[in-house]
Amino acid sequence: MLPEVLPSPAPVDRSVLTRWVPGPDTVLRYGPEEDRVHVRPMTEALTTAGWTTVAPEYRRVPGRPDLAVQDVHAAVRAVAGRARSAGVLLVGHSAGGHLVLQAAATMVGPEVPVGVAALAPVADLRRAQALGCGGAVADFLGEDAAARPDLDSAQLPAPAVPVPIVHGTADEVVPAELSESYAAARPRAVLVPVPAGHFAVIDPRSAVRPTVPAALQELAGTR
Repeated sequence: MLPEVLPSPAPVDRSVLTRWVPGPDTVLRYGPEEDRVHVRPMTEALTTAGWTTVAPEYRRVPGRPDLAVQDVHAAVRAVAGRARSAGVLLVGHSAGGHLVLQAAATMVGPEVPVGVAALAPVADLRRAQALGCGGAVADFLGEDAAARPDLDSAQLPAPAVPVPIVHGTADEVVPAELSESYAAARPRAVLVPVPAGHFAVIDPRSAVRPTVPAALQELAGTR
């Protein structure tokens, strides 16, 4: 019997990560490293649509996840202080999606975001670890996910704000079941599945491009 030959998976479309768009109006630096620019197409599209956008950076040091969490929380506090009554909507993709979910579940006081949109988030660290996910969870935490429930969005209390989650059903990087398991246990989390891969949800040229602005508009309307 001849062995079964399966088709090779389609390559992951990462074109949005290197697409040039104009830079931000203002850059506030806190360190010597270059800024990551892969979210600029999305922030540019949202700005054109009338949103005021801020794209904070955070430290990525393997095995020291608290640095990333501290930076995200500090950025939210700083932006909330400027936004005053307007409030802050958090949007995060992939690892950033995990961080905004964590922030929404743990921050207190006037800087609490008024809503969170998570795009293809690593919403369940334990399950992501069990599935492998390219070793990203182990690299991030430096230890078993069970040892850090304080960083695992799926183990934290549900955020008190609306949480739409946009996840591609053909995600090649972060399995959609991570968002499914997260949303199933949280009444204010609404999973919005889209026929797309991992990076399409932040690509304003993709076929699912209206999904994120629509989610943000709905969040703004719930305030």
